[in-house]
Parts: sequence; structure tokens; C-alpha cells
Amino acid sequence: MKVLNIVETAYRATLEEQDDTILWLSQSLQNSEVDISILLRGNAVNYLIKEQKPFNLHFGTWKQTQPPELDRDLEQMIAKDISVYAIAEDIADRALPQDRLIEGVSMVAKNQVAQLFEQFQYVWHW
Repeated sequence: MKVLNIVETAYRATLEEQDDTILWLSQSLQNSEVDISILLRGNAVNYLIKEQKPFNLHFGTWKQTQPPELDRDLEQMIAKDISVYAIAEDIADRALPQDRLIEGVSMVAKNQVAQLFEQFQYVWHW
């Protein structure tokens, strides 16, 4: 099975779970021999910024000691041969500096997304 997971909603439950649930699911499916790829669009392109430092979260005496490291998660996915794509216009719209983006991500223009879909049996949008 060849699947493209589109991640558009960024930072959903990342402080509570320390991971983006769809990135975690994608890695799990890849480990189960599903051919997974990721397309980041909308605010999720922010995941591509290297070395993000999440703010310190405290509730009373409890402190979040394992904040999300989504850039590192994506780098690990790329190292495991999970293709990661991003919408170039979404990166430009957010003025994300090119020198701070992780390496190994394939940029796709918005007008090429339909062609990308053609490469997959399933397209899941989260």
C-alpha cells in the first residue's frame, strides 16, 4: 500500500504527547511495511524549521520535560526513507528562512499537488 499523509494542522497535541500524532502514526505504519510519504502544507510547514525551542510548560509543580522535536522527527523519517514533501508557497507565505529548513525535503508547488497525488494509492488528509 502506498500512502500520502497530508499534515496541515500544526502542533496538534504536541505538548501533551511530545509528538505530532500523524507523524508518529506515519512512522508506525512505515515500520509495518506501509509505503508512507508526508506532505506538509499550511501551518505544518513550520515543522521544517531546525532546532525549534518550545516554551517551558508548567502546571503547578509538574514540568514538561520532553518537549516535541518535530524537526528531528522529520529528519529521522527522512533517514528511514520516508519521503517528505512541502508546499513551497506555504513556506514563502510564512517567510520561513531557507537556511533554517531541514534538508531532504522535496518542495512542491501548489499547482503540482494533483500530480503528486497520482503517485499514491491512498491520500489521507489530517
